[in-house]
Amino acid sequence: MPKIMSSQSTAYISYFGGGLAAIVMAALLYFGVFYHRQASAQDYPVQGFDVSHHQGDVQWSKISPEKFQFVYLKATEGGDFKDSKFQENWLKAREHGFHVGAYHFYRLCRDGQIQAQNFIETVPKKLDALPPVIDLEYDSQCINTYTKEQLLEEIKVMHDMLKRHYAKQPIFYVSKSFYHIVLLGSFKDTPLWIRDYEEKPQLKDQRDWMFWQHTNQGKMQGVAKPVDLNVFSGSQRQWQRFIEQNSQTTQP
Repeated sequence: MPKIMSSQSTAYISYFGGGLAAIVMAALLYFGVFYHRQASAQDYPVQGFDVSHHQGDVQWSKISPEKFQFVYLKATEGGDFKDSKFQENWLKAREHGFHVGAYHFYRLCRDGQIQAQNFIETVPKKLDALPPVIDLEYDSQCINTYTKEQLLEEIKVMHDMLKRHYAKQPIFYVSKSFYHIVLLGSFKDTPLWIRDYEEKPQLKDQRDWMFWQHTNQGKMQGVAKPVDLNVFSGSQRQWQRFIEQNSQTTQP
C-alpha cells in the first residue's frame, strides 16, 4: 500500500522540483537547445543559381528546371569584357526550360554609358528574359576614381540605358556593406539582390530584397565546380506574377 506524503514533504518536492526545472531550462537555453529558428534559404520555394565561365562547361540536361527555376548568367564586365561562356549558356539554358537572365559586373572606374553599351551589344533583347542585373562590388583598382556622387551618377546612366533598351526594371546585386555605404537612400525603386552567406539579409533601412545569394559553395549535378545559389523572396504565386509582369512590353 503506497505511503501518503505529508504536506511538508510535498512542499519540499515542489520547491526543489521547480528549482531543478528552472536550472535545466536555463542550461537548455544556454546551450542553444531551444532557440528562435532563423529563416533558412530552404524555406523559400523558388530556388535558382548563377554561373559564368568560372564554372566551365555546364551540363544543362542534368539540371532540373523544376528544382532550380531561374538562372542568371554572367554576360559582360566593364567596358569591353565579354564572358566566353555566355552565348553557349544563354542558348542551352533557354532550350532546357529555365527562366534566364544576364548580369554585368560593373567596374567602378569605367563610364556607365560604355558599360551599358557592352552589355546591350552582348545580351539579346528577349521578351521572356529575366530583368538585367548590374553587379555592384568594391574594386580595389577603381575605388578612388569617382566621388560617391559621381559614382552614383554613372551607375544611374547604365541603369537608365538598360531600362530603356530592354523595357524592364534592372536589378542591383550588392553586398550589405556596399549597399549601406554607397546605395543607401538611392535608387529606391530598383529591386535588390543581396549577397549574405551568414544569415537572411536585413538592411539598416529595413528595405526589402528580391533575391538572396546565400552561398557561393553550392554543389549541383551538371556543374563540376562550386556554384552561387540564390532564392527569390516571395511565394510561387508571386514568382509567377513576377515572370508575367516581365514578359509584357512596357514603357520604360
